[in-house]
Amino acid sequence: MNPKIEFDRSVQANIAGLKGNAILRRDSIDWLHRTLTHNYSYNYSWLGRPIIQYPQDMVAIQELISAIRPDLVIETGIAHGGSLILSASMLALLDYCDAVESGQVLDPKATRRRVLGIDIDIRAHNRAAIEAHPMAHRIDMLQGSSIAPEIIAEVRQRAQGHERVLVILDSNHTHEHVLAELDAYASLVSPGSYCVVFDTVIEDLPAGMYPNRPWDVGDNPKTAVHEFLSRNSDFVVDEDIEAKLLITVAPGGYLRRR
Repeated sequence: MNPKIEFDRSVQANIAGLKGNAILRRDSIDWLHRTLTHNYSYNYSWLGRPIIQYPQDMVAIQELISAIRPDLVIETGIAHGGSLILSASMLALLDYCDAVESGQVLDPKATRRRVLGIDIDIRAHNRAAIEAHPMAHRIDMLQGSSIAPEIIAEVRQRAQGHERVLVILDSNHTHEHVLAELDAYASLVSPGSYCVVFDTVIEDLPAGMYPNRPWDVGDNPKTAVHEFLSRNSDFVVDEDIEAKLLITVAPGGYLRRR
């Protein structure tokens, strides 16, 4: 048997075992809960910019980009820009691999593959740092609410002509807002690609974890995903990703378009 095929089969067996281990998955949620009080997700950066994510989800995003090979990544929520830089750097690697495989010389200024970030408040120091980053030539940013009609229209216009689109939702985490984002952007996701909805884990945590935020148990990204999926059969939760990661802020939030 081909060694790679054999290895992939063993990985699938590992994932199946993890998926069936309810105790381990419960322990993973408990561990994540305990780390939140220490702002664990703030400890990491990508190519110099804070990313505010758990390492497992960073790995999952790079695996998705590698597998999907998108030419556009749309992200709601920018903060310090680390996630934009992660996506942009992965797109740059895809262009490099394409050039090597085709025997062509890579044009460093070629930016067919792009990242589009949207945030209601792009703070001046973050914008300056992102625009000064070596990956900046692949990144476009829009300031405004991700569910404002004019922003949605602008995103749709910019998405035209792109063949493979990946969407990542990580802004306001209320049910109403995330559901509106899903309604606005899920249709842009290419078949076989993903809409990743972060912070669905809020539903699995004790109530009152976010006293200064408008979201909580019963009103969060996971409840929005449940409502969206109840009336949209184009997407399915990729349970294998969650089982593989064990620790993720997006349980039930990796949505694959059929």
